[in-house]
Parts: sequence; structure tokens; C-alpha cells
Amino acid sequence: MIKAIVTDIEGTTSSLSFVKEVLFPYARVKLASFVRSHADDKAVKNLLADARKEVGEPLDNEALITQLIQWLDEDKKVTPLKSLQGLIWEAGYRQGDFKGHVYQDAAETLKLWRTQGLDLYVYSSGSVYAQKLLFAHTEYGDLTALFSGYFDTHVGGKREPASYASIAAQLHIPAGQLLFLSDIKEELDAARAAGFKTIWLNRDAPIADQAEHPQAPNFGVIRPESL
Repeated sequence: MIKAIVTDIEGTTSSLSFVKEVLFPYARVKLASFVRSHADDKAVKNLLADARKEVGEPLDNEALITQLIQWLDEDKKVTPLKSLQGLIWEAGYRQGDFKGHVYQDAAETLKLWRTQGLDLYVYSSGSVYAQKLLFAHTEYGDLTALFSGYFDTHVGGKREPASYASIAAQLHIPAGQLLFLSDIKEELDAARAAGFKTIWLNRDAPIADQAEHPQAPNFGVIRPESL
């Protein structure tokens, strides 16, 4: 019996194009000016220090900006970079530059599952801060109250079984009673290796009956009670 659902964001609850074509370019354009104007803010200062540790060199701010942009262009899952992106996106949301995209079927079904007593969690490579921002600023309103918790790369990589084992341990729920939703096979493989139930969100292609994980075209057809 499924007691809780852990969901990915990109390509799962939300359009991959929103992240790739709206959020990432926005962060890239704004990153240099944001770092220059906020370098002395405590939160940003700590993230820059963490980024220098990742590089292994005491880069000055301009050199570090160049490194951060290179990581962005290479789509590196570097935790301080992801946290900086979250701060930049916060400014964009607050200024009304964009809204967080969530599929209608995801918004409606997540609300239904919550009323049915299922606990909902998010696990994404984007920072927890960025996750909360996205769900707080959707066209369906603030959805953050639906979720009981959020996980990011601080818990480990999404293609590593140990990350999912850690999530199960933190939730105090047996892995077999947890359902993980994603559009990435390798993430689902890792979750299954840790004992999770899995469903592969396949929004843009015909459903494959013989796929390695059960597939669903949207949230509306997922029946956790049958797993």
C-alpha cells in the first residue's frame, strides 16, 4: 500500500521547456549582475564560498562568475549554483517576469491525492528553495501547502539508489510504500533499486507496455491504490 508519493519536477509535474526555455536562460542572463550586486549578502557570500570549494581555487568574483556560467552552460548539478539560481528566480517570480509552470493534470491530481490522505514530497535536482518558488507561483495559485517536504541534491544524486534510501529513512516510511514519479529512466532505476514503486511519466510518446517501469501519459491515470 502506497503511503506517500515523491515526485520529480522537470518533465513530470512541469514542462521541461519551462525550465529549459524560461528559467535557465533567465538565470544565465541575470547571474553576473546578481552576483556583483549581492556578493556581500550573507546567503550569497556563503554560496560563493561553497562554489570556490567546488572549484578548489580561491577565484575572485569575476572569475567565479565565469565558472558559474560555464557550469550553467554544461548543465552541471552543482549545489551552490542551483541555490544561486533559486535566489535569481525568486526575484523573477516576485517581479512577475514569469509564473511557475505546472501541468493541469498534475495540479488537480496532487490536490486529490492530498485529500485522500497521501503525503506528497518533491525530489528535484533544483534547490529546495527553487522548488518552493515554482510551486508557490503557479497559475493555480500557491501549491506549496500540498507538500510535506522537499529534497534536492543535498540528499544525493538522482541516479544513485542511496539517495532514495536516504529519503525513505528520513521519512520513516518503508521504501516499498513509497511511489516515485519521474520522466527519466535512470532515476526510476535508482529508486526501484532502493525498493520504491515507480511510474514513468511519458507525456510526449506512445505508452510502451513493455517498458522497464509502468508508464503513464499524465497524473490523472495514475492509481496509487492499485500498486
